[in-house]
Amino acid sequence: MRAVRFDGSSVRLDPAAPAPSPAAGEALVRTRRAGIGASDVAVAGGRTGFRGVMGQEFVGVVESVNGSPEAAERLTGKRVVGSAVIVCGRCDMCRAGLSGHCRARTVLGLHGRDGCFADSFTLPVANLVEVPADVDEEQAVFASPLAAALHTRQMFRVEGKPYITVLGDGRMGLLVAQVMAPLNARVRLLGRHAEKLGLCDKWGIRHRLVDEAGRRQDQDVVIDCTGRPEGLATALAMVRPRGKVVLMSAPAPAANPGAPVAAPAPIDRSPVVAGEIELVGSRCGNLAEALEALRRGSVDVLSLITRRTRLADGPAAVASAARGQLKVLMEP
Repeated sequence: MRAVRFDGSSVRLDPAAPAPSPAAGEALVRTRRAGIGASDVAVAGGRTGFRGVMGQEFVGVVESVNGSPEAAERLTGKRVVGSAVIVCGRCDMCRAGLSGHCRARTVLGLHGRDGCFADSFTLPVANLVEVPADVDEEQAVFASPLAAALHTRQMFRVEGKPYITVLGDGRMGLLVAQVMAPLNARVRLLGRHAEKLGLCDKWGIRHRLVDEAGRRQDQDVVIDCTGRPEGLATALAMVRPRGKVVLMSAPAPAANPGAPVAAPAPIDRSPVVAGEIELVGSRCGNLAEALEALRRGSVDVLSLITRRTRLADGPAAVASAARGQLKVLMEP
């Protein structure tokens, strides 16, 4: 079996990786499409402490199920996407209904578990969601990041006609801007790349270069999707007193509490206190909701694809994603 793995110093193609075998309650999934995301770039840069087969975002076909006959009948041969977070179901977080914050979680291709940049991989049946027949695979591979973007809407209430600024013109920022646009709000996207911001013209979303935008503390909500250390400082300079800042760009090592990370740059917290600003983190989301949005065509994801390549070219594909490609897809 072929697999793209990080060995601690570089990303390489392993042409003879051992074939995975599903444990009890798991499915063997054959990869049909895989998307390279920010976490994969962080792994390739050695910033997470992870070594092994990379990859979190996928569309695959279930080849077999090591579980109940009902699960096997329901899923075998079906196209699926899946949550990358594998939980224990026993810790206090899981018992409290907060399994996304499981104390013993592992994360596909990021912490304690080989990922989907391979001919096949395993994942618990409970993590899998069937892809509707009328959703294309190149759309479905966006289910996980789109679910995270949709989840952002649950972080605040839209009252009146608020001013909402999305910071960052990467994949997540462009998804969040599309998700926010239909709300009863004045939505704009600020970024650093004119060619990426140009997609907003196609979608009818207000946009401008971030360095040209004022810092008047007049925005009701600022959503930071930059993944940059200065993103929070920019958000705090724009949000109004008693406004809300939603952080979408947690460092990848947050998924791996034991990984060594560099000391973060100091953040001036005085604007939070003086302005009584509410800071909220947001991640993950409901895959079924994302698939339904894709089925309805309410979000354009195909325009975000900037490169298509093969699994055999995985190391080069990861390198190109690290150089700023919006979305790189791999197929077998």
